[in-house]
Amino acid sequence: MFPSIPVFAAVSAPFKRSQLGLFHGKTKLFGNSVPNSKHKTRRTWLPNVHNQRLFSDTLQEFVKIKITARALRTVKKHGNIDNYLLKTKPELLGWEGMRLRTLIREKKEVGEELVKAAS
Repeated sequence: MFPSIPVFAAVSAPFKRSQLGLFHGKTKLFGNSVPNSKHKTRRTWLPNVHNQRLFSDTLQEFVKIKITARALRTVKKHGNIDNYLLKTKPELLGWEGMRLRTLIREKKEVGEELVKAAS
Protein backbone atom coordinates (compact mmCIF):
# COMPACT_ATOMS: atom_id res chain seq x y z
CA MET A 1 0.00 0.00 0.00
CA PHE A 2 2.73 2.46 0.97
CA PRO A 3 5.89 2.73 -1.13
CA SER A 4 9.08 1.85 0.69
CA ILE A 5 11.10 4.84 1.92
CA PRO A 6 14.56 5.17 0.38
CA VAL A 7 17.47 4.98 2.82
CA PHE A 8 18.46 8.63 2.38
CA ALA A 9 14.89 10.00 2.56
CA ALA A 10 14.84 9.50 6.34
CA VAL A 11 17.76 11.91 6.75
CA SER A 12 16.92 15.58 7.10
CA ALA A 13 19.27 18.29 5.80
CA PRO A 14 19.06 21.43 7.97
CA PHE A 15 22.79 22.15 7.69
CA LYS A 16 24.27 20.98 4.38
CA ARG A 17 27.84 20.69 5.66
CA SER A 18 26.74 18.29 8.41
CA GLN A 19 25.52 15.82 5.78
CA LEU A 20 29.06 15.39 4.44
CA GLY A 21 30.52 13.96 7.63
CA LEU A 22 29.66 12.56 11.07
CA PHE A 23 28.32 15.56 12.99
CA HIS A 24 26.06 13.61 15.41
CA GLY A 25 23.25 16.18 15.14
CA LYS A 26 25.46 19.25 15.67
CA THR A 27 24.51 22.20 13.48
CA LYS A 28 25.38 25.84 13.00
CA LEU A 29 24.10 28.00 15.88
CA PHE A 30 22.99 31.63 15.61
CA GLY A 31 22.99 34.41 18.15
CA ASN A 32 24.22 37.89 19.03
CA SER A 33 27.66 39.19 19.83
CA VAL A 34 27.12 41.63 22.72
CA PRO A 35 30.00 43.94 23.74
CA ASN A 36 30.02 46.39 26.68
CA SER A 37 28.12 48.98 24.62
CA LYS A 38 25.22 46.48 24.29
CA HIS A 39 25.16 47.01 20.51
CA LYS A 40 24.10 43.55 19.29
CA THR A 41 25.41 42.13 16.02
CA ARG A 42 24.45 38.76 14.57
CA ARG A 43 27.01 35.96 14.59
CA THR A 44 27.25 32.21 14.12
CA TRP A 45 28.95 29.34 15.96
CA LEU A 46 30.19 26.41 13.88
CA PRO A 47 30.60 22.82 15.14
CA ASN A 48 34.02 21.61 16.31
CA VAL A 49 34.95 19.61 13.19
CA HIS A 50 38.12 17.59 12.61
CA ASN A 51 39.37 15.50 9.69
CA GLN A 52 40.07 12.00 11.00
CA ARG A 53 41.08 8.60 9.66
CA LEU A 54 39.19 5.90 11.55
CA PHE A 55 39.84 2.20 11.01
CA SER A 56 36.82 0.08 10.11
CA ASP A 57 37.15 -3.54 11.26
CA THR A 58 34.48 -4.72 8.83
CA LEU A 59 35.86 -2.93 5.75
CA GLN A 60 39.50 -3.59 6.83
CA GLU A 61 40.59 -0.09 5.79
CA PHE A 62 40.85 3.45 7.10
CA VAL A 63 37.87 5.71 6.46
CA LYS A 64 38.76 9.39 6.03
CA ILE A 65 35.90 11.49 7.35
CA LYS A 66 34.97 14.87 8.81
CA ILE A 67 33.81 14.28 12.38
CA THR A 68 32.82 16.53 15.28
CA ALA A 69 34.35 16.19 18.73
CA ARG A 70 30.99 14.99 20.07
CA ALA A 71 30.70 12.28 17.41
CA LEU A 72 34.30 11.19 18.05
CA ARG A 73 33.55 10.77 21.76
CA THR A 74 30.50 8.67 20.87
CA VAL A 75 32.59 6.52 18.49
CA LYS A 76 35.05 5.85 21.32
CA LYS A 77 32.14 5.02 23.64
CA HIS A 78 30.79 2.43 21.17
CA GLY A 79 34.26 0.93 20.69
CA ASN A 80 34.80 1.54 16.97
CA ILE A 81 33.32 3.28 13.93
CA ASP A 82 31.40 0.16 12.84
CA ASN A 83 29.41 -0.17 16.08
CA TYR A 84 28.73 3.59 16.10
CA LEU A 85 27.34 3.57 12.56
CA LEU A 86 25.18 0.48 13.12
CA LYS A 87 23.70 1.60 16.48
CA THR A 88 23.12 5.33 15.90
CA LYS A 89 19.81 6.79 14.68
CA PRO A 90 19.72 7.78 10.98
CA GLU A 91 18.78 11.38 11.90
CA LEU A 92 22.16 11.80 13.61
CA LEU A 93 24.28 10.23 10.88
CA GLY A 94 23.59 12.31 7.78
CA TRP A 95 24.20 11.23 4.19
CA GLU A 96 27.84 10.22 4.64
CA GLY A 97 27.06 8.22 7.77
CA MET A 98 24.22 6.40 6.04
CA ARG A 99 26.48 5.66 3.06
CA LEU A 100 29.10 4.12 5.36
CA ARG A 101 26.41 2.21 7.27
CA THR A 102 25.14 0.56 4.08
CA LEU A 103 28.72 -0.35 3.06
CA ILE A 104 29.32 -2.00 6.45
CA ARG A 105 25.99 -3.85 6.41
CA GLU A 106 26.62 -5.19 2.90
CA LYS A 107 30.13 -6.32 3.83
CA LYS A 108 28.83 -8.07 6.98
CA GLU A 109 26.09 -9.84 5.00
CA VAL A 110 28.63 -11.10 2.45
CA GLY A 111 30.86 -12.33 5.30
CA GLU A 112 27.97 -14.17 6.95
CA GLU A 113 27.03 -15.83 3.66
CA LEU A 114 30.61 -17.03 3.22
CA VAL A 115 30.62 -18.49 6.75
CA LYS A 116 27.32 -20.33 6.09
CA ALA A 117 28.63 -21.66 2.77
CA ALA A 118 31.85 -22.88 4.39
CA SER A 119 30.05 -24.82 7.13
